[in-house]
Amino acid sequence: MDQYSASAATHAPEARARLRSAPSRLLIPDVLRGFAIIAMLIAHAASFVPNAPWAVYFITANFSDVASPLFALVMGMSAELVWRRGGRVGTTLLQQTLRGLFLVVLGVWMASWGSWVAVVLAYLGLLIIIGAPILLARTPVVIAVTVVILVVSQPLLALARTWVWAYTSGDPVREVMTWLFLGPQYRVVNLLPMFLIGALLIRHGLKRDRLLWVLAAAAPLAYLAWGVGQRLGTVQSGDYLDTLKDFGLVFAVYVCVVLAATVRRERAQRVWGAIFVPLRACGQVALSLYLLHVGLIALWNNVYGRPAENFYPGWLVIVPGMILIGWLWWRFVGTGPVEWVMGWLTGRPKAIRRTA
Repeated sequence: MDQYSASAATHAPEARARLRSAPSRLLIPDVLRGFAIIAMLIAHAASFVPNAPWAVYFITANFSDVASPLFALVMGMSAELVWRRGGRVGTTLLQQTLRGLFLVVLGVWMASWGSWVAVVLAYLGLLIIIGAPILLARTPVVIAVTVVILVVSQPLLALARTWVWAYTSGDPVREVMTWLFLGPQYRVVNLLPMFLIGALLIRHGLKRDRLLWVLAAAAPLAYLAWGVGQRLGTVQSGDYLDTLKDFGLVFAVYVCVVLAATVRRERAQRVWGAIFVPLRACGQVALSLYLLHVGLIALWNNVYGRPAENFYPGWLVIVPGMILIGWLWWRFVGTGPVEWVMGWLTGRPKAIRRTA
């Protein structure tokens, strides 16, 4: 499994020196992306079982909370890897911008379908448009930008909520302000630090070292801080404590994946290799799965509305059904159809058939 592990990613030289040939496709970002899309499937399918026990609701809520920041982390990893593949800076920036615009357009379109899903794609599209150019900076600068955004996020959001003009302006301005600051579930200002951290992890190398153990210790402490804040008062979405919860969940998943991907014992490699197959498969066709499951939910919602009683067949279609479809497509076809279209539109075409 080591040939896929991110230990193949070395400490990155800065700026122009980073623009070199990319390593072979890494396992860890694909697995993380697969976990993120499956977490979203679980979160969005929860409406099919509205009368679930409290423990199920708690677990589902955590899957919902980890999905979008984990997507942002993996997008930062992918953006950093794109810079490593080389090419002209202007061309690569244009391709990243086109990729972001594609996600924005797709997200706006999907939001009109009438599902109960809060579609995240427009937020992620704007995120990559803003975040990709920052990765041209040296590592200390990227770290400083990340820290500054984290520090100003809560007061900036509090200020933005007082901007009456942001709510009363025309639709384009209101939509952009919602994506940046005012979204009830997602906001670019909160996703951007996770995007930059993903890129920094690629530069550092996704491996077992002191940083990984620091993240392993920090993850439960961050989540615990949010839990205490919830008990003592109201934690508003986007606040520091809410961000700590996101960090705790994302770092916990990241640490577990890296530890599993870098095991040395042969038996453990076989076990984790089998577990990673559906995650890796769904990770490589995540955008197609996202569009498909939102479309199915919209079809149901437009005809029947949200279930008032538990409807387990709906849950089975959206969670294990989508995972199975993702694995079958990855196994027997290769590139997801939406991924193929995005690659063609952005000038980074992918073969529809997966090579051996």
